Amino acid sequence: QVQLVESGGGSVQSGGSLRLSCVVSGFTASRYCMGWFRQAPGKEREGVAQITSGGDTYGRVSTEGRFTLSRDNAKNTLNLEMNSLKPEDTAMYYCAVAPLPSTYSPNFSAVYCTQDRYTYWGQGTQVTVSS
Repeated sequence: QVQLVESGGGSVQSGGSLRLSCVVSGFTASRYCMGWFRQAPGKEREGVAQITSGGDTYGRVSTEGRFTLSRDNAKNTLNLEMNSLKPEDTAMYYCAVAPLPSTYSPNFSAVYCTQDRYTYWGQGTQVTVSS
């Protein structure tokens, strides 16, 4: 059974930093996408940053230079370092994984890691940024 457990959310002031972590267990696909998504009240869920099994990454423009995605394969953990946080970053943040067919190229692009491909989701961790 695949499980994803997020941690690290909290409340900070504008300009502050948080580090989100997601521990993934029970997941064995050799080709996959992993990523962070967020959903603010009254808004649709949107992608924040994605990484492929081959290590390619993709992130949304509004977080470029502020958010850093990293993966620790030894610990089965996906991390999101968030700096210079803004009130508009306030949302519930979710970790997710997308198993893909083994026929995918080892170096497929993270652009293919669209939200509809994600099958397994964590429960989410709240991030609140006050001005």
